[in-house]
Amino acid sequence: MAAPARRDTRMRVAEYRDWAATRPDGERWELIDGEPVLMAPAKGRHQRIVTNLVKHLDDLAERRGCGAYPGLAILSEAMDDYAPIPDVVVQCGEPPEDGYTGDPLLVVEVLSPSSLVLDRGRKTEFYQTIPSLAVLLLVHQDEARVELWRRAPDWTVQFAGPGAVIDLPELGGTLSVAEIDARLSF
Repeated sequence: MAAPARRDTRMRVAEYRDWAATRPDGERWELIDGEPVLMAPAKGRHQRIVTNLVKHLDDLAERRGCGAYPGLAILSEAMDDYAPIPDVVVQCGEPPEDGYTGDPLLVVEVLSPSSLVLDRGRKTEFYQTIPSLAVLLLVHQDEARVELWRRAPDWTVQFAGPGAVIDLPELGGTLSVAEIDARLSF
């Protein structure tokens, strides 16, 4: 007897976008390897870091005709079963009307214990497929530490700790670890 043919049940981005549009406003979903994943509400520390990042990155980005946005989904032509929502996205030009962008300049993920493996693994691989992306920041929320991934032309990684200042020539300025972690104690 022949085995039944296996059907790929992974959701593609177009199907996901239609599906996500029907979800209640209070729900936040991202598409990971073809599976919609409900995002848990972020804790206070996480939100403080995101707020600090949006504030400082938006000030830098504005001078370049860009903006810093929390909660935009990222799309890549290289992966049609992935639409993650990083914590902060810097995109140039007009803000997207529908909450999706395929041309971010800078992406930030604030690492949580529950998302650490995914954020430092599969999501990092995904972000590196986006031609416009120049910088990826992985921010630790339980210590003053930032991983700076930069396309130059191949991807390199550097680490910044307490007292460090991150040079962001893509935005014409700098961002200190102290600014990212303002109003937090470790």
